[in-house]
Amino acid sequence: MSAQAHPLEPFFQQVVRNSYEGKLGLHDPEVTGYVARLLCEFSDARNLYKVCDETGRPIEELEEMLRASDPVNGSASSFDAERALRKYIGDYSLFVGGMYPEASAPGRGRRHHQPTLEELIRAGKESYYIVSQFDLFEYAQEAALFARLSDGFERCILGLTLVREEFAARKLPTPPPRVN
Repeated sequence: MSAQAHPLEPFFQQVVRNSYEGKLGLHDPEVTGYVARLLCEFSDARNLYKVCDETGRPIEELEEMLRASDPVNGSASSFDAERALRKYIGDYSLFVGGMYPEASAPGRGRRHHQPTLEELIRAGKESYYIVSQFDLFEYAQEAALFARLSDGFERCILGLTLVREEFAARKLPTPPPRVN
């Protein structure tokens, strides 16, 4: 995620804080800030499937993403590439699990395998844990954040579900009356 502030970031910061701190009792500004920036990142649909295979085709299945992140048999050509892929898998799993849980509902008629919520949780926790193990040099400062994201992954998904409910509960402004 970019360091430059996204125009939606203040809005997402407030909504995430309301849900995580106010409803879950999770008082961790680093986690809530990260989740708000994650929402900014995925507010652009092009970022949802930004991992590509060798031919440049976006990878849309969690299983394929996990295979690509394998440092021995996957397409991750370095430890940095493995870390970036695992960070993305954690982010993707958190976002989909919290904001679109129906995407993992069993029995959905789709041509691709949709991961279950349990698979998203397993992949997200594992991926954030792996990212947290990159705790040297330029990654040392972020390592503890990713360890907390891994440890509290289910709670973070619940927090995003509460964010989604808050979005759904907000009333859209009614358009002004038409003047003829």
